[in-house]
Amino acid sequence: MRENYPTFQNYGPRVRMLRTGFRGKTSGAAFVFTGKEKRMDIRILIVGTLPYNPSAASRAFDSYFHGWQRDALAQIFSNPHIPPKGHCGRLFQITDRQLLRRWFHPGTKVGRAFCYEELGEQKAELPRLTRRLYALGSRKYPLVYLLRGLLWRKRFWHTEELDSWLEEFQPQCVFLSFSDDYFIPKIALYAAEKFNIPILSSIGDDYYFNDRFSLSPLYHLYRLTYRRLIRRVFAHGGSAIYIGDKIRDKYNGSLGLNGRTVYLASDQERREFRPIASKNPKIRYFGNLRLGRNRTIAAIGEALGRIDPKYRVDVYSNEQDEGVLRVLKRCPIVRFHGAVPYEEVQRLTGESDILLLAEGFGKRDVDTVRYSLSTKTADAIASGAAVFACGHRETGAMEYCEKTGCVTVCTDLQQLEKSLRGLLFDPARQKAQYNAATHLLTHRHRLEHSTQVFRDTIKETIHGS
Repeated sequence: MRENYPTFQNYGPRVRMLRTGFRGKTSGAAFVFTGKEKRMDIRILIVGTLPYNPSAASRAFDSYFHGWQRDALAQIFSNPHIPPKGHCGRLFQITDRQLLRRWFHPGTKVGRAFCYEELGEQKAELPRLTRRLYALGSRKYPLVYLLRGLLWRKRFWHTEELDSWLEEFQPQCVFLSFSDDYFIPKIALYAAEKFNIPILSSIGDDYYFNDRFSLSPLYHLYRLTYRRLIRRVFAHGGSAIYIGDKIRDKYNGSLGLNGRTVYLASDQERREFRPIASKNPKIRYFGNLRLGRNRTIAAIGEALGRIDPKYRVDVYSNEQDEGVLRVLKRCPIVRFHGAVPYEEVQRLTGESDILLLAEGFGKRDVDTVRYSLSTKTADAIASGAAVFACGHRETGAMEYCEKTGCVTVCTDLQQLEKSLRGLLFDPARQKAQYNAATHLLTHRHRLEHSTQVFRDTIKETIHGS
């Protein structure tokens, strides 16, 4: 059944000051008055797990906020690390550990405010206990969601300090980075209702519709209460931006939304075309190894070993779970290097002959990433290297790559060796895919295009035009 939710046409009066008013000099102002009017960016409150940093895991936000004035961006986040300098002028951190302390010791302070100037350049390491608590809270089990929901009750995270921080910033729109936990949507909804401002939901994964068969009553309790919460978010008045057309059509059509696709852009420098090296090609994978990706990469390594035992696949990831890594270590072709800084990722990407994109083949893996696209897909296409993608046909990345014509895609493990040979030993195919990628980047993944679509969406969201 199609559900219809209100648009944002009622939010115009609140932001009329953008054109007619000057509220005076405050720390939340997004402009500097020098006798001549300056450009004023809409003040946006980001609510998400990770603090926005163009060089970290949250850098997908750069496709939206690149060039946005720092003083016009604030974020509430739950990641326990002390954040390094990012793109937000101010941040407010609420963590599981703070709330757990308050649970056992009423009156314990919850929340920590940061301003840009006081932050360092590097992320600080966490104590072991904090890392373990965060890892526990990150597990995707119904009981964990429900227990975390109890921990994150409003009476624990809603404090005078948070309200003062919000009042000082005076947001004009809430940007909700969609989450499958309760507390991120709840905090976004609280801020939007407090200031009578719209919510723009950033939807990249199918958390709302992605139900699965289960006999567990805890699972059904979680899904019932989570979906009820998300319906409240949409009913508040809102729109959405999507990571791809497939998920856009699903949510717009089923929920009566009117969101837009904002494709992820890449700042990866594009190199000139060169054929794949016939001897010792540099074949690399960067990113997440879970959801069956580790098994797919191992299968690629085994297929490459049958082509030439001297071939190697270099894998870079911050994964530390031995159960995940063990699958890779069994394959002598695969070399695991751990995590490297983003600048090093960019350098290695530019030097690669082949960049790998991988998704799993298991049903639960496919259901989880059915609509997903990541920044690594945009980076691979932008790099100028040949791109080889392997995974189930119904995953978002494989569907997208097949449509572009600029990636060699294998969706059948039985055809893996044949697909790799077709890329490795066909310079004409490599050149054709390079040219196709250049065309795609010009028309879809340019940073200027993505940020402009986002700006237009924000303006329409607030002014209802």
